[in-house]
Amino acid sequence: MSRTFICTPTEPVVETKAGRLRGCIVDGTCIFRGVKYAEARRFMQPEPVSPWDGIKDALDYGYVCPLLEPESPFGDTLIPHRFWPKSEDCLSLNIWTQSLDGRAKKPVMVWIHGGGFSTGSSIEMVAYDGENLSKYGDVVVVTVNHRLNIFGYCDLSAYGDKYFNSANAGQADLVEALKWVRDNIAAFGGDPDNVTLFGQSGGAAKINCLLQTPAAEGLFHKAILMSGVGGRRRGSFPPQDGEGNIAEAIMDELGAKSAEALEKAGLEELCAASRAALGKLEKKGVRIWWAPKANGWYLGDPYDVGFTDFAKRVPVMVGSVICEWGFMPAPAGKNEMSPAERKRLLDGYFKTDSAELIALFREAYPDKNELDLMALSNRLGTLEYASEKAAQSLAPVYNYLFAFTFPYDGGKPAWHCSDIPFVFRNTDKVPICNQPGVSDGLEEAVCGAFTAFARYGDPNHKGMDKWPAYTADRPATMYFDRSCEASFKDIRLMELHDKIAPKGMFF
Repeated sequence: MSRTFICTPTEPVVETKAGRLRGCIVDGTCIFRGVKYAEARRFMQPEPVSPWDGIKDALDYGYVCPLLEPESPFGDTLIPHRFWPKSEDCLSLNIWTQSLDGRAKKPVMVWIHGGGFSTGSSIEMVAYDGENLSKYGDVVVVTVNHRLNIFGYCDLSAYGDKYFNSANAGQADLVEALKWVRDNIAAFGGDPDNVTLFGQSGGAAKINCLLQTPAAEGLFHKAILMSGVGGRRRGSFPPQDGEGNIAEAIMDELGAKSAEALEKAGLEELCAASRAALGKLEKKGVRIWWAPKANGWYLGDPYDVGFTDFAKRVPVMVGSVICEWGFMPAPAGKNEMSPAERKRLLDGYFKTDSAELIALFREAYPDKNELDLMALSNRLGTLEYASEKAAQSLAPVYNYLFAFTFPYDGGKPAWHCSDIPFVFRNTDKVPICNQPGVSDGLEEAVCGAFTAFARYGDPNHKGMDKWPAYTADRPATMYFDRSCEASFKDIRLMELHDKIAPKGMFF
């Protein structure tokens, strides 16, 4: 099917604060790729991009941050990926918009990618393409690359004042990207006073940190946290397994005596030394997680220091999927097993009588197979976050659960990242999402809720059950499934599951 493509020496051209950019137009959507928003030397804080003369092309995606481990296409049916050239010169963003009228004032949705604080990129997933979301919601979509792993979250503050914020360099990149949006997005038809951050997994964790970063105050006005917040027991990041100085360990690998040697090391040399150091520490029982560090610039986990005053004024949507870590194949023939056979399997998995758990699951999800309990994510952490945010907040909090069962292996419950194509309205790009007569309506409900929230701070929209805000005494959850309804139906299930399930990640 042919599409209309426009790209001439004069169209579309936009004037930004630093200079003019040329993108392209595809079926009416204006697209600008690889737009540099900042520059940064290794471990240093980002600085605004240098101005230029003439017209610079914004037709190609920019480099993505180097990774420490090689990528793998494993699992591409579940989560289709794209792989892209890597460079430390990775501070770029991409824009999809329906108008270049500076007076249009369309809502702006800024996507922060997942991958923890160590992997991923703004184009890593096929589903991250912003064209359909922009067109459907009449919003300006922005996706952002920033520094990761050792390049964005290595604490070198003990080695000199110039490294005071190296542990938060990746977060500082995101702040600089949001400043670029504030200063330039009107030229792309966007409203700088109506910016919503949305992100999944590590992206949600980064947004949670931005809510705790005074430098980000006023740069965004709403936040959507997808599968990326934990409860008070887990905190915002996984705990370290022991004490370890990763910077010192990497310097030892390089035979270096100063942090300056890390600045000067070749890219591949530095990545190899980082892998070796992390491996040796892990063998000693010390696991290092790349993550921001509280230091005054970033104030710290809201569970430790409370929500910032500006975070209390930010409306939030927070949620997860029903089986976050359900990537493994289901038990063979799960739909043909008798109830007794299924119970025996569950008794063995939970190491106890599972009868009450099965009864609660059937009550909450009568159309699902109880063997899904083996992959069920305990979302008490997400509910705890919603409760604390709602209690401290001057703005509403909305909670959701994406519970769709996909047409794969006799029915696969939603896993980590499986909701993203529905949010971006990109199920046409991800075949596993498609179920005739069901997935189109679900996509309408999900994408409609996300864009309504970006526009108004309230996810309610026509064609969906009323979705009340979450409060401690009325913990309403919107269940996105074959039918979408707001209720409280699985709280008792989660409480019992928390007591007897093998411990893992909590959302």
